[in-house]
Amino acid sequence: MATDSANARVVKRSLVIAGHRTSVSLEDAFWRRLRGIADERGLSLNRLAAMVDASRGGANLSSAIRVFVLEAEGSGSSRAAGDSGLRPDQ
Repeated sequence: MATDSANARVVKRSLVIAGHRTSVSLEDAFWRRLRGIADERGLSLNRLAAMVDASRGGANLSSAIRVFVLEAEGSGSSRAAGDSGLRPDQ
């Protein structure tokens, strides 16, 4: 298991959302959990991020991803994508 300082380390990664490359900065713990949620739902990381992006309203993408991960954790992250309020077609 990673140490607290490793979990808190901010990591910048590139994603492709709607055909556009964008950089997102998240703490390593959020990246790991986001990848886990994508794997559990049978989605690519880019696809899951695109779904979060499509439903984020006015929030910035990094914040929207953090909230998504926290909400997924709070409600059982192994649910199907259709139960999350996010649809693969978004």
